[in-house]
Amino acid sequence: MEIKVLGPGCPKCKQTEQRVRKAVAEAGITANIEKVTDIMEIAGYGVLGTPAVVIDGQVKSVGRIPSTKEIRSWIT
Repeated sequence: MEIKVLGPGCPKCKQTEQRVRKAVAEAGITANIEKVTDIMEIAGYGVLGTPAVVIDGQVKSVGRIPSTKEIRSWIT
């Protein structure tokens, strides 16, 4: 599983990344988690707001911090 957290490094982006990592650990799955800060790469996903979460190429969340429970529902 490939999970990307898109954002320039703002506090909301960092919190989203922490929640993604926590959800993956709680679910007990193996996932490659990548933090994407390059604006051009972020734009390539059609994302205009950050933070955003992309799982296996599919945008799941844009412009908000998803809950750990919500993230777990996406990955299980």
